[in-house]
Amino acid sequence: MSQQPGPAWTGGTEEAPVPLDRGGDDGSSHVELDRPPSGHATRYGGVTTAASGRSTATAADFTAERYLRRESVPPRDGWRRFIYWLTGGRINFGPGPAERAEHQLIARAKGRVAGCRSIAVISRKGGVGKTTTTLMLGHTFASLRGDRVVALDGNPDAGSLGYRVKRETAATVTNLLADEQEIIRYADIRAYTNQASTRLEVVASDDDPRITTALGEEDYRRAIALLERHYNLILMDTGTGVLESATKGILQLADQIVVVMSPSLDSARTAASTLDWLNENGHADLVRNAVAVINAVREEGLVEVGKIADHFQERCRAVVQVPWDPHLSAGAVTQVGRLRPVTRRAYLEVAAAVADGFTA
Repeated sequence: MSQQPGPAWTGGTEEAPVPLDRGGDDGSSHVELDRPPSGHATRYGGVTTAASGRSTATAADFTAERYLRRESVPPRDGWRRFIYWLTGGRINFGPGPAERAEHQLIARAKGRVAGCRSIAVISRKGGVGKTTTTLMLGHTFASLRGDRVVALDGNPDAGSLGYRVKRETAATVTNLLADEQEIIRYADIRAYTNQASTRLEVVASDDDPRITTALGEEDYRRAIALLERHYNLILMDTGTGVLESATKGILQLADQIVVVMSPSLDSARTAASTLDWLNENGHADLVRNAVAVINAVREEGLVEVGKIADHFQERCRAVVQVPWDPHLSAGAVTQVGRLRPVTRRAYLEVAAAVADGFTA
């Protein structure tokens, strides 16, 4: 009985039939796959290959940004929020320029960190807000990011960083170093840190300056090496002497620096001389990538803060002015929610500027 020819392949979504060639003209026996028409995908062994051979499409293309409809975000405040409320959400102008700018700052502050990043906060003059800057930078990063953020009090003169968060332990950096060999997991190191509500963790220094002064460059190298195994961002509050052994060790290991000054001539001069010293002693790369913070700026005053900012803008990668805030001036445990909105926004700008240097 003669066989009827099967239906021809029409190029649809089903696979093409694979006819068997019973033999060539020379009588040899072989099997040959019939190729589909040009422009159609081919499937061999369960793998689909692009017809053109030039496609770069992969499974990684299926991201939420590409394939999910964007939800309409209601405005947070202002007249846009009022219109949104008044119309029951039917009219939504979306976030305003200030809110969109804040979202951009947050996105920058969440910049990716490869491994661990160490940031030293420095000043050769006391009382300018170096510890406050370390603390608030840590709070900002920890509250926005999903990775681990820790602040280390590296001030050899009995630093106060540990008193700016709620104390969970009496352990200090000295205890951390003494038990170094017993710290294997993250759960182990948590016994030596104090964690704030923002998720920032702090390693305190000893109250007795005779103990902290005895800690030298090698000790802080060991402490930082231990923290690097468990944290993604390490913020280091340093002493006022860049020639001190502890500070020299911290600067050697720092990936970035934040130089802090108050809005005064002598403080700005000291900060500038600190950058001079760093340039002259092999740290020019830290200066180029530095962020300068002019702290506790008030609206009134004789000093032209803008000119100070211009000076450091020429020498550093970014300059941020942080306004004076009564809550921070108390020097007590910091509750971020009690800060003025303009202060929180300024520290967000500091965090975004620092994070811009993560890839530098």
